[in-house]
Amino acid sequence: MASVASLPLSVLDLAPIVEGGDAADAFRRSRELVQATEKLGYRRYWVAEHHSIPGVASAATAVLIGHLAAVTSRIRVGAGGIMLPNHSPLVIAEQFGTLEAMFPGRIDLGLGRAPGSDQATAMALRQERFRQENNFERLLAELQRYLGDATPGQPVQAVPGQGSHVPLWLLSSSGYSAELAGRMGLPFSFASQFAPAAMMPALAAYREVFTPSGALSQPHAMVTINVVAGESDAEAYHLATSSQQSFLNLIRGEPGKLPPPVESMDALWSAPEREAVDRMLSASIIGGPDTVKRKLEALVARTAADEIMINAAIFDQAARLRSYAIIAEVTGLTAN
Repeated sequence: MASVASLPLSVLDLAPIVEGGDAADAFRRSRELVQATEKLGYRRYWVAEHHSIPGVASAATAVLIGHLAAVTSRIRVGAGGIMLPNHSPLVIAEQFGTLEAMFPGRIDLGLGRAPGSDQATAMALRQERFRQENNFERLLAELQRYLGDATPGQPVQAVPGQGSHVPLWLLSSSGYSAELAGRMGLPFSFASQFAPAAMMPALAAYREVFTPSGALSQPHAMVTINVVAGESDAEAYHLATSSQQSFLNLIRGEPGKLPPPVESMDALWSAPEREAVDRMLSASIIGGPDTVKRKLEALVARTAADEIMINAAIFDQAARLRSYAIIAEVTGLTAN
């Protein structure tokens, strides 16, 4: 059975805007983090498309990917993910074809089918409401045509993009995209950072229907998880209250900037709210070095993941950088 020490580790970044900060500050923090995690040996650094959320600065995902790729040299940089129903497949092929031409062999394109926003924002993105599952498959097939080799007489080509073969991943917080990724022989990433209950069924569905393709000969499943590492369990749990407050605001319908940590959450939430937040964050790993190592090993044993992607919503930048360094140390990543 694989150990976490033998697996690639990667980074998910929502470019969080902290209270008292702005988007420019978020981008500076992301720039520092991608450079630090590249030095530590992390394999990928993905940013996610979200819209109209005051605490998330990664809406123009391809633009941010270009910025981060430009200040690094080895780490793969990509989308985790692009919400395909928000866009023309031709435009996405052109954007990521451009990125691949600029940074050859370092660009990933993870795709989701949710709008990454509420209905009003989806409409503002000029969508015909929320596109349906069968329509997602059509959009995905169209995107693959624009990224693949041109066919004779092809009337529209993505320039750049055509023939770039940018690696595609499917992302999911449920079973539908897991099965689709398996049937298409694509790598798959599950969002257990906010939907842990569906993780094991989705991974099982992906592996059960996996069909080898030109992209993959065998399944490749990545699990995305919240990890907050500190010098001690107590420090890590203190840092993690920022994420708890963010999810509390989200379930109240009041999303905002990432708040600073607090000494106690007891006065901030009701019992039902605490239960809801705990449910969404139940897979999160929080602790000092020994705790983080033990829980990461347990996660790998449980999921048989081929790769782990780590999200850390930490208010203080120094603590955020240190969290990823601790994870690298306890997994032996810095020795690779």
